[in-house]
Amino acid sequence: MVEGQPLLRVANAETFYGEVIHALRGVSVDVPEGSVVAVLGANGAGKSTFLKTVMGLLEDQPEKGVIEFAGRDVTRWEAERLVRLGLAYVPEGREVFAELTVGENLTMGGYTRHDREGLRADLARVLGYFPILGQRTGQLAGTLSGGEQQMLAIGRALMTRPRLLMLDEPSLGLAPRLVKEIFAIIRRINEEGTTILLVEQNARMALGVARYGFVLETGRIVLSGTVDELLANENVREFYLGVPGEASVKGFKRYKRKRRWT
Repeated sequence: MVEGQPLLRVANAETFYGEVIHALRGVSVDVPEGSVVAVLGANGAGKSTFLKTVMGLLEDQPEKGVIEFAGRDVTRWEAERLVRLGLAYVPEGREVFAELTVGENLTMGGYTRHDREGLRADLARVLGYFPILGQRTGQLAGTLSGGEQQMLAIGRALMTRPRLLMLDEPSLGLAPRLVKEIFAIIRRINEEGTTILLVEQNARMALGVARYGFVLETGRIVLSGTVDELLANENVREFYLGVPGEASVKGFKRYKRKRRWT
């Protein structure tokens, strides 16, 4: 597979919570290999559900549609099988193993692997990204700051040596200085060969590292394209970047009335 071809392809995914909540409605997304793709949207739009559906964390979902990874149909595969295939997921809220040390958390990240030399090399790479973790290897993960826990969660995921790294709200709850640091690392991880699918409410930071993006609204994709195309869209500038457009008042009224973009 050459760079630029879809590493991940989601076609017409329909995800439900129980029999009532229709969380994803015909979502189709291609994630080109070697790229960073950003998923934008308000709270409740379905962004986290989309990542969990891809990662096999929702039982028997998607109910309809197809998910392909590296050319293989992986629809409704369990998460452990997907990790072995090359997917990694950093959930919203980090979810580090609080009662384990930093070093033990990183070791847990490589539990599916048996190549000791490769693991040592990847550990060195992770500590190169996040030197502070090297100073905290014996410290319990639950005692780390929020920013350090986010670094640990990303580092733990990288220990699986993923082809695709999926990040859910990596800037959540972090000070602006730490947000810039995390996103600089995300850019570096991508430049060194890892494809990234990024859910993020901080649209300015997300579009700063992404090549492509799409916007979810109530479980539907209402806008997609290259970053340049998204930045040229008045609705993106107005509602995600806070840049007033010439038709900002009319655009806001239209958004509130339709809750959809056209």
